[in-house]
Amino acid sequence: MERKENEYVRRTQKDYPMSFKLSVVKEFEETGMSLRALSRKYGIQGDDTVRKWINKFGTFDWQNRTLQPMEKSKDQELLELREKVKVLERKNARLEKELEAKDMKAEFFDLMIEIAEEEYGIDIRKKCSPEQSSDTRR
Repeated sequence: MERKENEYVRRTQKDYPMSFKLSVVKEFEETGMSLRALSRKYGIQGDDTVRKWINKFGTFDWQNRTLQPMEKSKDQELLELREKVKVLERKNARLEKELEAKDMKAEFFDLMIEIAEEEYGIDIRKKCSPEQSSDTRR
């Protein structure tokens, strides 16, 4: 069964990742953008979906039209912390891979220098002492 290009696909809130929902709510609170504009910008079907996210994950009491920050619920804090942990784990894994690649590169260059020193019989590495030589003090 093939789908047409403009066919309407019904989506549920479960289709959106939690980090996406939190970023939309954060943008709403920071910019004051309308619900309709946000749903158009991100391709969310229906303004009510964004409204539900704001009521569920928002830090301000928009229903009572007060700008007093509401305390975050334990569930919301837990979700945010889980998202942060996931982001940090991905970042840590990426940095570990980069470090491993850099170490391998450094080992490769050391090996190449050793081979070049043996092949050509010259010292490539600088051999300087930690103290200044007497010639440079003058």
